[in-house]
Amino acid sequence: MTTPRRLVGRIALVTGGSNGQGAAHTRRLAQEGAIVYFSDIDTSAGAALEATLRAENLDVHFRKHDVSDFQAWQDILAEIDTEHGRLDILVNNAGIADIYTAEDATEESWQRIVDINQKSIFLSFKAAVPLLRKSKSASVINTSSIFGLVGADGYIAYVASKGAVTLMTKSTAITYGREGIRVNSIHPGYIATPMLEEELADLGDGAEERILATIPLGRFSSAEEISGAVAFLASDDASYITGAELLIDGGHLAGR
Repeated sequence: MTTPRRLVGRIALVTGGSNGQGAAHTRRLAQEGAIVYFSDIDTSAGAALEATLRAENLDVHFRKHDVSDFQAWQDILAEIDTEHGRLDILVNNAGIADIYTAEDATEESWQRIVDINQKSIFLSFKAAVPLLRKSKSASVINTSSIFGLVGADGYIAYVASKGAVTLMTKSTAITYGREGIRVNSIHPGYIATPMLEEELADLGDGAEERILATIPLGRFSSAEEISGAVAFLASDDASYITGAELLIDGGHLAGR
């Protein structure tokens, strides 16, 4: 299937872009014609992905970026401002997970989840809105989760952070919609990435089979299937969509 070219010349920033879903988003947006800055704390994977994608003649630029640090946000956006004078697409993808219950979690583990998954969304808007205002087609895509809509056994900090992302998305969609900035959240289910492999290992024997039994499509998603939705929301095909929750979960929540 031919990849559409809906994003030619647009300037994008993808956080957590070196691995998993973020790497797939970086590739897809660049394939659709965007100039993509992608950031991560994993510099070795980021440099390797940058080299791979540039060899495919894709216009990508890797930068080290701790999304919980406001100065880091200011630095990368200042560079984008200097080079391009605007930001058209922001994909807040960086995130981490743990499976701790309230009794098992520590204040430190709780704060780490909140800083990376939730605080980063706040910092992204605080830093990026001036550049998004300069775009004629600004789109922000925040990565929440199916567990930003429903509860889960354990995962207390993760559910808290992703539920916050869901409502922060709606709030910013209302606040900035009048300026033409669209903000939507995606809610992936179980995605076949290294993060899922780690999670399944922590959950123990039989976890994969138990989870697959709850998914009507009977399989995990690929990262590329999530990226197609991200590219759609970034494009003019979604020009009247803002404040929305896009479930990408193989039907997992359809019966809840």
